[in-house]
Formats: sequence, structure tokens, C-alpha cells
Amino acid sequence: MTGKIIKGVGGFYYVHLHDNFLYECKAKGIFRNRNIKPMVGDDVDIDIISEEDKTGNIISIHDRKNSLIRPAVSNVSQAIIIFALSNPKPNYNLLDRFLIMMGQRQIKTIICLNKSDLVDKEDADNIKDIYVKCGYEVIVTSTLDEKSQKTGISELKAMLTGKTSVLAGPSGVGKSSIVNSICPDLYAKTGNISDKIKRGKHTTRHTELMFLQDDTYILDTPGFSSLYVEGIEPEDLRFYYNEFTGYEGKCRFNGCIHINEPDCAVKEALEQKKISPLRYDNYKQLYEELKEKRKW
Repeated sequence: MTGKIIKGVGGFYYVHLHDNFLYECKAKGIFRNRNIKPMVGDDVDIDIISEEDKTGNIISIHDRKNSLIRPAVSNVSQAIIIFALSNPKPNYNLLDRFLIMMGQRQIKTIICLNKSDLVDKEDADNIKDIYVKCGYEVIVTSTLDEKSQKTGISELKAMLTGKTSVLAGPSGVGKSSIVNSICPDLYAKTGNISDKIKRGKHTTRHTELMFLQDDTYILDTPGFSSLYVEGIEPEDLRFYYNEFTGYEGKCRFNGCIHINEPDCAVKEALEQKKISPLRYDNYKQLYEELKEKRKW
């Protein structure tokens, strides 16, 4: 039987099978001997011990497409980064940090700009346009507007279909409202699973995949207020800003950092409003942060 690990607790792994049953499994000793630890998101083969008690053993782990450390999850199809357009006021530097982190891992990221009912459409479109021009897919959503209509929710649900998606964003941006709009009884279903696991009702403090429908899972991560860019040299940061790519090799100096050098094609593009000042200012701030960190 083949399924997906949706949660691990105290050495037990809870494997969701395609027939919508959940099995409590232990990993065979061979994995410990090979220093392999199963992860949430792993596709695994299991042997059934008890059909009545829904217990089994994990006998093999399929090859992973990718994995994240925070949150600890494998086989991620995409990340949905959710920011509110207002209340709380968006921190676009934090958004850029998340985009860089996912770029390091080559995981596709969709930007969800939520609470569009709180801002003018023109303002929402302007922010969307900045990131679309940088090559990102952006969707504008609201779980409630003045006509009590949901905006962008059906489109977002379609983006999730058939994929394993990580949902992330700062606290207060409306992640839970979006999840409830996509699948109103999802948290209730997850609570039922938690009854079996005997760990209480669902919270976003633990790594746990939630099953929506056929081959569709989401991981609702805890809200974050800060992210540190790691594993990048300051000189390489420019490669994570997609809008700079077309100007590589057009500056006077090879390896131009696009900050203090003269005759810089990126800075010229900035003056010509071809590059967003918002993004460029974030780039300079992150560059200085990485440079300072290297001195430690």
C-alpha cells in the first residue's frame, strides 16, 4: 500500500492512503541503520499490521523531489506566501526574504495578496504589477468584500489542486480565513485525525499536512515576523532578483553589485522606472545585512 506521511508524533508516522484511510505506522529499523528519517510529505510504502486498528509499518520511502527544514516537509509542489494588503500593513522586505528562501530551494512561489477589500483596486493592482514584472505569479484575494463576495478564492483553490502546497505568511494576514473559505470543514476533519493521534485539535505549531481532495494537500505553517537569509554570499544576492537578470553583462564592470559602481545598467533601469524602487531598496538592505553577517 502506498500513501503519504501527513504527520509524525513520538516515533509514529500517520500515513494517508488514497482510499482516504489513515494508518498509524512505525518505521522499520533499516531506516535508522541507514540514518534515514521519514519526513512529513514523504511518499511511502507500508505493510498493514491490522486493518481493524489501521496500523502498519513503513517499508520503503520514495525518492524525494525536495525538502525543507523549516517547516520540515518534503515533496513540496509550491509555496503560497500570503500577505495582507492592509491590517497589518505589508512588510515587503519580509516578502522578498521568503521569495529568496524558496528560490534557493527552487520551489515555485505564488504570492497571495489578501484583504483586497481594505484597499483601493488601483493600489492592489500596483503592488501586484511590481511582482508580476519580476516573474512571479500573483493572486489578489479577499474572503469578504462589501458585497459579501469572496474574491480570488476559487482561482486560488484551482492553483492548489493536485499539489502539495505550503501556506506561509505573517500573523494576522488571514491564512485561516482563506483555508476555511477553500474548504470550510478542513479544520474539523483535521481535528478528527488529531483525535486518532491523541494530540488534541489542530494547531499550526506542528508540521502537519491537511488533505483537501485527490492528491491535494496543504501545510498551514505558523505565522512568522522575521526571516534570515542564509547560505548566500552578498555578491550572489543579485541572482535572486529576477528583474536584474536581463541587465547582467551590460554594466561597465563584470560582477557589478548594482549599488556603488558607475555605469550600472540596473541603476539606469531603476532611474527609468523599469525596476521597482521598493524591490531595489530591499535588495540594498539585504545586501548590507549579508555583508555584515560575513564579518562575524
